[in-house]
Amino acid sequence: MGTIIDAKGLACPQPVVLTKKALESNDSVTVIVDNETAKENVSRLAEKSGCTISVESAGDGTFRLTLSKKGAAPSQESSSAKSQNTAPKSGPNVFVISSDTMGKGDDELGAALMKAFIHTIFNLDYLPDTLIFYNTGVKLAVKDSDVLDDLKKLEEQGVEILVCGTCANFFNIKEQIAAGIISNMYDIAGSMSRAGRIVMP
Repeated sequence: MGTIIDAKGLACPQPVVLTKKALESNDSVTVIVDNETAKENVSRLAEKSGCTISVESAGDGTFRLTLSKKGAAPSQESSSAKSQNTAPKSGPNVFVISSDTMGKGDDELGAALMKAFIHTIFNLDYLPDTLIFYNTGVKLAVKDSDVLDDLKKLEEQGVEILVCGTCANFFNIKEQIAAGIISNMYDIAGSMSRAGRIVMP
């Protein structure tokens, strides 16, 4: 069974996210993209997923990529772990976000990257147990944040969100915090010290 995804005009990482989701329920997936970066990203996904891939150039700047599963069934252990959305680890999986932008350099680009990063969390094999926001990262949890809907959905899926109260007070946005709980450095340090893995984008 196969499906076709029209990913033209979609920003990173959407072509990869849509392809990954489609592969979960289809043996063959054809993806249409309109730039080299998307073509390379989907090709890497094919390699990581153990799929064969064929790439056709349409001549108008678009590419048609067909990914096909090789037929190897996932192991019982990996299927079980993924179904529970819990990574095999010695402690909680904690994401620590200390800025409302990702990387150093252009702030507009950094904001776009952070938005994409937060949205991509939904499509990871394992959700984090806890998201910690401090410094300017707390601005991502306010009422008019571009990622507020994503943060609320993560909360609904059981992800704990801790927002540094000292930071919210410093930026005078405590009353605007609309996701997670306003926390303190003792709880934040405790969560980090118990973590089996810490991810800092």
